[in-house]
Amino acid sequence: MRMARWSAGHPWRAIAGWFLFVVVCLGVGIGVGGRPATTEDYRIGEAGRAEAMAADGGLQQRPVEQVLITAKPGTDRLDTVQAAAAARDVAARMARLPEVEKASAPIRAANGTALRVEVTMRGPELEGEKHLAPLLEQTAQVQAAHPGVRVEETGSPSIGKGVDHLRSQDLSRTEMIALPVTLITLLLVFGSVALAVVPLLLALSSIFAAIGLSMLASHVFPDAGVGTNVILLIGMAVGVDYTLFYLKREREERARSGGRLSPVAIVELAAATSGRAVVVSGIAVAVSSATLYLADDVIFSSIATGAIVVTVVAVLSSLTVLPALLAKLGQWAENRRRRRIARGRRVRGARTESGGRITRAMLRPTGRHPAATLAVGVLAMLALAAPVLGMKLTDMGRETHPRSIPAMQAYDRLNAAFPDLKAMNQVVVQADPSRRAEVAGALRDLAGRAEHDPRMAGTAALRTSQDGRTSLLELPVPHYVSDPAAIASLKAVRHDYVPATVGKLPGVEVAVTGDVARYADYPEHQKQKLPLIIASLLLVTFAMTVWAFRSVILGLVGVLLNLLSAGAALGLLVLVFQGTWAQGLLGFTSTGTIGSRVPLFLFVILFGLSMDYQVFVISRIREARLAGATTRTAVLDGIGRSAGVVTSAAFVMVTVFASFIPLHIIEMKQMGFALAVAVLVDAFVIRIVVLPALMLLLGERTWWPSRPGSADVAAPVPAKVG
Repeated sequence: MRMARWSAGHPWRAIAGWFLFVVVCLGVGIGVGGRPATTEDYRIGEAGRAEAMAADGGLQQRPVEQVLITAKPGTDRLDTVQAAAAARDVAARMARLPEVEKASAPIRAANGTALRVEVTMRGPELEGEKHLAPLLEQTAQVQAAHPGVRVEETGSPSIGKGVDHLRSQDLSRTEMIALPVTLITLLLVFGSVALAVVPLLLALSSIFAAIGLSMLASHVFPDAGVGTNVILLIGMAVGVDYTLFYLKREREERARSGGRLSPVAIVELAAATSGRAVVVSGIAVAVSSATLYLADDVIFSSIATGAIVVTVVAVLSSLTVLPALLAKLGQWAENRRRRRIARGRRVRGARTESGGRITRAMLRPTGRHPAATLAVGVLAMLALAAPVLGMKLTDMGRETHPRSIPAMQAYDRLNAAFPDLKAMNQVVVQADPSRRAEVAGALRDLAGRAEHDPRMAGTAALRTSQDGRTSLLELPVPHYVSDPAAIASLKAVRHDYVPATVGKLPGVEVAVTGDVARYADYPEHQKQKLPLIIASLLLVTFAMTVWAFRSVILGLVGVLLNLLSAGAALGLLVLVFQGTWAQGLLGFTSTGTIGSRVPLFLFVILFGLSMDYQVFVISRIREARLAGATTRTAVLDGIGRSAGVVTSAAFVMVTVFASFIPLHIIEMKQMGFALAVAVLVDAFVIRIVVLPALMLLLGERTWWPSRPGSADVAAPVPAKVG
């Protein structure tokens, strides 16, 4: 650990260099700017192929807003005269805006309860939010000019803007919760304000640097808007954890030295033990996160980039600035000790870490009856994992967004008055321009067949590109995308209506997209990629553990224990969120499903983070074994010595992840819950109960194919240090 040695020997240079690095990363990132994901980046499956075909013909989806005019709250009926005047006013105002491509004439609801004006904005679908403000301002002015009716605006851009604003507010609240709780936890662990503040400062500085670097990385891997959230989530967790591991070991080595070693020498010892564990853990998190690139999805690529960047930066901080800070803090502590001695005051020696009473109590039955403890622990984990068998994955549709967003309230009223706007099936056809009439005839035949299908609205609209190559048939669906009837309508179009009509035409390319297809194709894409990613994760976990400890058995143990943790967390997630019993407790409305991104996100992040505890705990066991203890003694002593750090680190992680549970966006709520539960189970059950029981049963076979005490399992530092 030459880097740590240099940092401890030149503390002020290292500290200044680190903060300069953070400023440069953030400054360059802001200066260059990030590259947000475009509509093209989100295209997946048949729906994505159809969207690309439509875009080739200039028929791509545009950002659309709906201005809804309904009866004034407190009145029974719509004043049709005032509503018509307001609708004409809206259409005229919107048509004059440079951000608007066209505004429709007023459209009356079939039941006479509402009027609407459809406003099509210029530019790509995903950029509607950026140019929304002038439209909202005009809607507000119309409302002020026509107080006898209710005038409100909704649509993908305004709903997206509302969701983003709510998410920003929620994240600010999570920071207000996570930071104080983390600081209090660290104060209890260290009993020192200085030592408690160091992990927080390093975690926050790592987050700032990572945000800047992620902006640069987004030019290779576009940001889907979740990168900063992931950096905050993972950055706080690993940043505090890595610093905590280092700090606890430095204090232990200082207590063991009894003042015989200099602060720099103590930091070097900590770097050679916990420092090495941090590097291995960081590599494991980064490599595990990289498997998300295999999902071939811009959202998961964005998550992977954020997780990798912030983890690497956190590891870098533990190797550079942290040794410098510890050396200075150690020097100040030593100076205080000398002054107390010079004044004739008694100096109280620090205790070495030997495991708390609770940990010893938990380990006692494990040491006496490892087989029974293992059986109980594994059966408990399998029982928790059992609900996974009933897990239902879906993409969370727009209708799942919180109704605290004003645009969502208008969305509900819009869909009540105009149910055909809930969703859409779109059939896209590409053919030679000379076959334009033939294609149009086949699509009209398709529309006629779908007209009497109760799963669809019974109306249709056909558009053709200027060059005649591309045709698009729109089939409105009066059901939300998550409704089984909507999914059934998509299956009917794809498997019945298309093959019987336009699908019969030779030399014609056909694909189906729309709201329903997007909703259905995304989870299906994830299901196809899930086996590859999980297999890669298992291989990475196995390889990293074997590389770190030179033991095939420990590699297999690591894989099995991670599967148990993830399975238990997913089981609890299904139990809580697919049912309705916890709705009031956690503040959500159950969709009866789990977000399609949640399991994959959980598996990847958990497999990486659990390596923190795996590496730290087994490193302590190895040190004891290589110092001459039997495997049994090494296991009980290593677990006892590391339990305090593991539980403290886990408590910090659980606090950070659990702070996402109060969020209003249900998918983020599910992610926070799943990760919090997973870390809790992993730290308090797997690492303190199941792992030691399994290692006690395996005995010396734990280290196979290495031999205890041989060069193959050489300790990272001499035995006298451990």
